[in-house]
Amino acid sequence: MHMSENILSFTIDTEITPDAYSDLIRFFYHHYVLPRISHFVNIFSDNTSFISFILPDPMGRWWAKVEIVAGRPIAVRITTWGPVPKRVIEKLREDIFIGVQIFEEEVRRRSFYFAWVEGEPVIPERAPSKSRNVIYRMFTESMVFFFIIFIIIGAFLFMIVRMYAPLMLVVLQFILFLFSDKIIMRLGNWQITPEKPSVHILHYHLRDEEHKIFRRKFSRETLMKIKAEIYEKTLAVGRRVDFTTANEVFSRYGFTCRPESMSIKVINVYDIVKKAAGKFSLPIPKIVIANTIIPNAAASGPCPSRGILLITSGLLVQLEDDEILSVVGHEFSHLKGRDPLMLFMLSSAEYLLRVYVFWPFLFFLGYFYLFLALAAVYFIAKFFEAKADLESAIRLGRPEVLAEALRKIGFRRLQFERMPTYRLQEWLRWDPHPPLYFRVSRLERISDVEKIKHPFIRSIKDNIAGFIEALRMQQ
Repeated sequence: MHMSENILSFTIDTEITPDAYSDLIRFFYHHYVLPRISHFVNIFSDNTSFISFILPDPMGRWWAKVEIVAGRPIAVRITTWGPVPKRVIEKLREDIFIGVQIFEEEVRRRSFYFAWVEGEPVIPERAPSKSRNVIYRMFTESMVFFFIIFIIIGAFLFMIVRMYAPLMLVVLQFILFLFSDKIIMRLGNWQITPEKPSVHILHYHLRDEEHKIFRRKFSRETLMKIKAEIYEKTLAVGRRVDFTTANEVFSRYGFTCRPESMSIKVINVYDIVKKAAGKFSLPIPKIVIANTIIPNAAASGPCPSRGILLITSGLLVQLEDDEILSVVGHEFSHLKGRDPLMLFMLSSAEYLLRVYVFWPFLFFLGYFYLFLALAAVYFIAKFFEAKADLESAIRLGRPEVLAEALRKIGFRRLQFERMPTYRLQEWLRWDPHPPLYFRVSRLERISDVEKIKHPFIRSIKDNIAGFIEALRMQQ
């Protein structure tokens, strides 16, 4: 019987610079192909920009040929012959994607980034401080962490006002929630406006031999001086950041840049947010940028008219414009549905019921009751996050782009979630987000977004089905 060939082609957007293409090919050879050398045949690489290998069926019924071409974007082609199981193709695709992300993570360790907003202060890139991280989680992670923090505060209030402490605590939380937009504003470093719409990012990839020398030679203070000088010579006088100017400044400090190692991009954040706002029929919220390497975005605020959107420069570095738009769409779903308020009400209701109604159960069940109650609250919170994924896909019409963005941001979690045991743990975690494997596969399975009429109901069903499937995998 004649078996025809089938070809699956896809691309992976990447932030790596041209001088790292050969490193990517060697990375795949040494870290993916060689450890599985007994599984592959016909391995070929030019050690520059191309690698290919064939995965044959041990029984000779099928084979799958993988070809990877380094570039921007990275081009991948999987050619299959015979009845190749779908799970094999999916695993190959996921392996390649995760491999690219792991390589990019290594490249970032040997790279430096400068980010600027025209007309805003020049500040260093940094990891978020512990205090900022706590405040950030309190007001952006579906308000559940916010609620847990106040349980601790409530213990102290109880010693003062006794039985009225829970009510006072909820009132205090609500007051802070009403001002959450102003609190989040203080977490950002730059504000994006129609007059200052863009973030400018310079990325430079250091070679292995340069990396240690560069880190030893250039202190944080020196890099800040260089960053400020580049800004003064370009954006401050109405010019774009360019290689020539950047190299000129670095040369004065004893470092010569290579054009193939530098990439510069401009992200018009205001236009991206404006487009998402139009799709959701919402006013444009306040937009702030946190100049931190952690890739993230979050929306908060007591109502859509007082909404605020926080985006990190790390997210802008890792994602392309359409991927940023899909993530922003996810956050707009939270604003449109008033999800922070809904989850605040849910958490507060559970707390008040536990204190005033269900307190006898605490004597019998103790911490087990608390675990069940909070697990239930977080599980319900997952409905809202899954709903936001769906609404972003529906409004913007490209679920696969959001799936790609989630893969990039959370590829490390995807690695762990390949294990069935870990998948169940992710469902039971005190985390408002469903497991990443579930979110990605769910988005990739959507064939016609227009047929989804009730995203929240659909999300409840999908979450319950996903949890049950994870339970079955344990058997």
